[in-house]
Amino acid sequence: MHPFPHHYSVSAEAVPEGTVALNSPGLMAIASAGPAEFDGPGDCWSPETLLVAAVADCFVLSFRAVATASKFSWTAIECSVVGKLDRIERSSLFTHFEIKARLSVPPGTDKTRAQQLLEKSKQVCLISNSLKSEMHLSTEILP
Repeated sequence: MHPFPHHYSVSAEAVPEGTVALNSPGLMAIASAGPAEFDGPGDCWSPETLLVAAVADCFVLSFRAVATASKFSWTAIECSVVGKLDRIERSSLFTHFEIKARLSVPPGTDKTRAQQLLEKSKQVCLISNSLKSEMHLSTEILP
């Protein structure tokens, strides 16, 4: 790992109508637009869906790192996240994230250890730790 601090650079470009082009050095550009809930087209990634995706992606990458460091064998992980956007004291903000993780492990795997590693992954996820929202994890461990 590179020494801290790390810096991540993204630019956004738009004209009066249409999508926003999101760019970062060395990465493919992606298109963004407002979600249907904010009268956007609802057919593109939005800032809201990108934030929820960041929580899911970070959880999976955190689990991969935790499992590797713990020498824990697993075969697949699926993670779905629902973020709740609410209006609190005249401000819109994400108040809750429901993280559902489904972990597939080889037969005979210690499921208690698997659960502990999933919990640790939630604790070390830097995206979750950067948000002031409540995070709830539910898990399913499959042989």
